[in-house]
Amino acid sequence: MAWLLVVMVLPYLGALAYLLLGQTSVGRKRVARLKSEFSGLPRPEDADGWAAPENAPDLHPEFAPLFRVGQSISGYPAVGGNTARLMENSDAAIDEMVAAIDGARDHVHLLFYIWLDDHNGQKVAEALMRASGRGVACRAMVDDLGSRALLKSGLWRRMGAAGVRTRSALRVGNPLLRIFNGRIDLRNHRKIVVIDNAVTFCGSQNCADPAFLPKARYGPWVDAVMRFTGPVVRENQHLFASDWMSNGGDDISVLLTAPLPPAQAGFAAQVVGTGPTFRTLAMPEMFTSLIFAARRSVFITTPYYVPTPALQQALCACPARGVDTRIILPARNDDFAVGATSRSYYESLLEAGVKIYEFQHGLLHTKSLTMDGQITLIGSANMDRRSFDLNYENNILLQDADTTTAMRARQEEYLAQSRLVPFEEVQAWGPGRRLWNNALAIVGPIL
Repeated sequence: MAWLLVVMVLPYLGALAYLLLGQTSVGRKRVARLKSEFSGLPRPEDADGWAAPENAPDLHPEFAPLFRVGQSISGYPAVGGNTARLMENSDAAIDEMVAAIDGARDHVHLLFYIWLDDHNGQKVAEALMRASGRGVACRAMVDDLGSRALLKSGLWRRMGAAGVRTRSALRVGNPLLRIFNGRIDLRNHRKIVVIDNAVTFCGSQNCADPAFLPKARYGPWVDAVMRFTGPVVRENQHLFASDWMSNGGDDISVLLTAPLPPAQAGFAAQVVGTGPTFRTLAMPEMFTSLIFAARRSVFITTPYYVPTPALQQALCACPARGVDTRIILPARNDDFAVGATSRSYYESLLEAGVKIYEFQHGLLHTKSLTMDGQITLIGSANMDRRSFDLNYENNILLQDADTTTAMRARQEEYLAQSRLVPFEEVQAWGPGRRLWNNALAIVGPIL
């Protein structure tokens, strides 16, 4: 419907835009290669040590179906024996990554959607070059469009000259030719760091300063990252390997057959990878399942809210069954169209009893969901159509009271820097503002 509207209003320009952006396809050859690499790799659960008693996932009966949903999406099972630590802030997350790289003995794998040649970006690059200099196999991959400035920089060339193996994901090439072999804007939005098959980082943060200079007027960008150990690391390694090898990198499948580190006590967790070559609408299905499963509380932070009808209905249904339902969005969005589209859903959410807050001190970029004091979902996926339909994303779903308490405390910190949006305020919006928000919501799926 959105495309019909665009073509009717702008016949020639709209038709050209549809040719460029109208089909959710990365190209037949890419699809075949991506699917082949993902399915052909050794499975994490086949590694020696996976069946250790400590790795058996001790899932609460209420939550076990949620992990089955996750497994149905990307095939990774829930596994026990994991630990996690929430990084204090964005700079601390980079410092932890640099420290882990400096301690690496065998390999370092990094994948970022955006990697900037700024202070934090250079710190990570320098750590990679140091590691490569002492014989550690370092592999760095960035999205071809999201990190286009880095790919043209001297820093990227210096990394390659220092022995760091570099790749770009989903190369655009000639944009005019690309339209005949898949969309330009289907991107790899993942953020994955894996070190020595023992440590992984997962969260919303790109490899950049919080000031995020390309869009500094919206800053600081506020992110959350967790550092994980345990068998879930091997699932993130598998996801990285599938991206690396399908984008022309060397064969690293042998790392997936290495024995797991000694088992330890810990919680159940699972990697949930999504993208155009996975099941359609997989990520909103994950979000919707979590929200419908909530019995006491559900707390969401996301920078972009352009939901599917099912996701919107799931959130609206929560307060009716007594669930404390809260969502924090940025007060100033770096994408004006998405910001207006998000506000077009405010009235029905507030009418249902959902508490909406707008973050006042920068752009809240954290993508997190906590539920009933036990479940946390953290990663790269936003609650918008681009994330649902067009981007490759990675998240980790976990069941643990302590880790969820830590994530909930961080969400409460965001809450203290946010303003509650009153229902009366939204009801008082004038016809011009409503028309603007709703018009953008109509074409929201293609923005």
